[in-house]
Amino acid sequence: MRHGTSWITLSLLFLAGCSGGGTAANGGTGGSGGTGDAEPTTAELEAASRLLSRATFGAAYDEIRSAAILGPEAWVEDQFAQPTTTHVEFSNALIDTFGEDAEDPAAFWRLAWWNATMNAEDQLRQRIAFALSEIFVVSATVEELAEPPPALSIYYDMLLEHAFGNFRDLLADVTLSPFMGIYLSHVNNARANPARNTFPDENYAREVMQLFSIGLFELNDDGSEKLDGEGMPIPTYDNEDIREFAKVFTGLSFGGPEASFGNREPVLELPMQMFETAHEPGEKRLLGGVVLPAGQPGLTDIDAAIDNLFNHPNVGPFIGRQLIQRLVTSNPSPEYIERVARAFNETPRGDMKRMVRAVLLDPEATAPPGTNDDFGKLREPFVRYVALNRQLNATSEDGETFANLALLVQELTRQHVFTSPSVFNFFSPSFRPSAEFVERDLVGPEFQITTSSGIVAVTNLIAFSILDEPMQIGDGFPGVTLDLSDFQALADDPVALVDRLDLVFTYGTMSDSTKEAIVAAVSVPRDEDDFTDDRRTEVAIYLTLVSPDYATEL
Repeated sequence: MRHGTSWITLSLLFLAGCSGGGTAANGGTGGSGGTGDAEPTTAELEAASRLLSRATFGAAYDEIRSAAILGPEAWVEDQFAQPTTTHVEFSNALIDTFGEDAEDPAAFWRLAWWNATMNAEDQLRQRIAFALSEIFVVSATVEELAEPPPALSIYYDMLLEHAFGNFRDLLADVTLSPFMGIYLSHVNNARANPARNTFPDENYAREVMQLFSIGLFELNDDGSEKLDGEGMPIPTYDNEDIREFAKVFTGLSFGGPEASFGNREPVLELPMQMFETAHEPGEKRLLGGVVLPAGQPGLTDIDAAIDNLFNHPNVGPFIGRQLIQRLVTSNPSPEYIERVARAFNETPRGDMKRMVRAVLLDPEATAPPGTNDDFGKLREPFVRYVALNRQLNATSEDGETFANLALLVQELTRQHVFTSPSVFNFFSPSFRPSAEFVERDLVGPEFQITTSSGIVAVTNLIAFSILDEPMQIGDGFPGVTLDLSDFQALADDPVALVDRLDLVFTYGTMSDSTKEAIVAAVSVPRDEDDFTDDRRTEVAIYLTLVSPDYATEL
């Protein structure tokens, strides 16, 4: 453990500066789980709760208990075996019900996402796909991607397909995706025409290197930057490399039986198609001295370029670090990054299951909270809200249409799947929110969207959900109901109630001061101000969910 102010304390100080309060979370207990049919211990329940807070979109007590009985390794393997819950089928069912000319066709893919997220058994796959959506970013801010149903459900299903597959296949399908082709403008990207002074678009060529595979600087397996003889970072590519890769990604347009190069009518359900007459015919010089000969078929060039990037030594530490940040901690140690990178590099290279195991089951990830001062992360406000709904067994009146958990949530959390303002996601993986983070050489990516008004908005959203009646967004859409019965059964014992809240929401890391404050707040006589057991439970849950202890993950 490093000495001095912990990362989590810095986080809470930042939150306090925005919201005017906050207490630091204390340490908890670990536990290996795997008790067979025996009742799990408190330590095993807390360890399972902690794992599921990272590997799912939130878990209620019964799910936590089941995971504790299985043990972490068996739970992960069980999740790998779950059939995929896709989104397109549900989106198409909505289209059949409401018609393609609905007032808000973008609602179909949003509702499909919420349906799967709230109901799917394959929670780990859904969670990994969400993490990938924040790396391989496309956004509904581009109208052509948002409106044609089932639209972005198609792209998300592609991420789901590859979440437990191979990274090379994922990178190839992202490259040929019409969604990415529209978003990063390599659809209808034509060969050079010097007479007209036109040259291949370089947008995707740049971002596939910078964001999707190798990053800006050469890395060691532990994520540290390699340095040249003058102690400076070594760039992975330069402008000439971008121009050469741009030549590779020419000749692609929308597919289908009526396909032709230059077609401007989006065809989103099929991969982009190669049109050789629009593909750059000359040789292309890739990274590491690889030269693609002139005259190759366009898809052969693209396959070679994908291989060139996939086999670059940067991919393991570059993508591995981001997956750790999205799922576990903002500041993984070099040793943690190296273990994940080595998992990526093993044969077969790029195996996503092996990489996910390495991220979630690493000794640094499973060490008891408080072991490492630099360990922890801020919960994304959107994920924080999604999780509380799953942790409180949210149900819709029709069992599947969570319509009122979309646009309002996006407005208040400033997030929703596929609504990033740019290809750089909602926040940068290297963002530092304050001088203290800079001095400690730490990052806090999620703080880039954490502001005073944002904290108030999320607090209000939680209040709407816990303390008010179910929200409605319009006729024809059912409300969402939370099931608080598990906690209401403990309402007459405030200490037991808060202990259960601590287990489910903060896996045993809630600070003594937060516990004492919540116990005091709900220890009001029943006959005072009509403070019923139901209201006592609601207040205790609300105070837990707005506490810094829940806003941060250890």
